[in-house]
Amino acid sequence: MTTGAPPGAALDHLVVAAATLADGIEYIADVTGVAPHPGGKHVAMGTHNALVRLGDGVYLEIIAIDPGGTRPSRPRWFDLDDIALASELAERPRLVQWVARSTDIERAVAACPIPLGSVHPMARGDYRWRITIPGDGKRPGKGVVPTLIQWDVAAHPADSLPRSGLSIAGLAAAHPEPADIRDALKALGLDRVLPVTYDRDARLAAMLRTPRGIVTL
Repeated sequence: MTTGAPPGAALDHLVVAAATLADGIEYIADVTGVAPHPGGKHVAMGTHNALVRLGDGVYLEIIAIDPGGTRPSRPRWFDLDDIALASELAERPRLVQWVARSTDIERAVAACPIPLGSVHPMARGDYRWRITIPGDGKRPGKGVVPTLIQWDVAAHPADSLPRSGLSIAGLAAAHPEPADIRDALKALGLDRVLPVTYDRDARLAAMLRTPRGIVTL
């Protein structure tokens, strides 16, 4: 295992999953008072998204299965094929994952004591990136351990989004094995980004500053 914190680890974006993209857009608009902008399709994963800026180099992604897309031969990312999660998303969209940006994704994957999955090249429009995806599509640490991403182009999705008036006030999480999660975050250089406490169920929360005050996802 590689030692030392990987360089450049930082919060990149939050992932809100929804039963349909329209549901997710409506939910974020209702909660925050800000309407997300259309994103695009992830052909390899059979998903599509919408985005809203949270600050410089940080954004919120709403993601859902694309009904017009082709079902991939492998499980979709972020547990989107999981029956239990699908049942929860039928009630309302949910914050399911956070994504951390790395400047050396291979080194970061090797450093993490919790398996993050393989590194996959991806593309959407002008964007090119590499991202960790477990073979079974499951979220590491049930969403408390981040997916890792490395952008391979200078442009970042947040750069093209208008300023929204939204920003992150804080992140918090709970997990039945918090020590293991804390060790993984420390290995990634992200232990100060997300405090993790004990609970019987894994939970991830983001507090956002919005035109309507502080709201929690």
